[in-house]
Amino acid sequence: MDELKKFNYLHGALRETLRLFPPIPFQHKAPLKPDRFLSGHEINTNEKTLLCFCAMGRMESMWGKDCLEFKPERWITELGNTKVEPSFKFTAFNAGSRSCLGKDMSFIQLKIVAAAIISRFQIRVVEGHPISPSDSVVLHMKHGLKVKVSSYI
Repeated sequence: MDELKKFNYLHGALRETLRLFPPIPFQHKAPLKPDRFLSGHEINTNEKTLLCFCAMGRMESMWGKDCLEFKPERWITELGNTKVEPSFKFTAFNAGSRSCLGKDMSFIQLKIVAAAIISRFQIRVVEGHPISPSDSVVLHMKHGLKVKVSSYI
């Protein structure tokens, strides 16, 4: 467990992947009583607001001019520690009181699996394979992901 805490770059790569490709790309919310957004817009009872986490992870106003680039360094401080962003900015695990209770455990499991695979295998996407998301409540790849797996041994 202590060793996994040292994998800051891997942690950054996982967060960057979730920022650009959140497992749940859309969500809707509805208030139980009339409310008002910070912008001043009013919302009535049971009126749904659609949140597009996939688009939020690509907003220049939130992530900077390089928002479309995959940059694990974005999640590492100048001292080499893991940078923490507010849950309302990094929404892969929902936000506020609705944040996923298993978030920390999922990062531990992801790091274990990723480290085991990366240390043993070289994985390359098959050339010419189309990579695009499907239209779904849960983010899937439209054509799957064809890869070539080679052993380092």
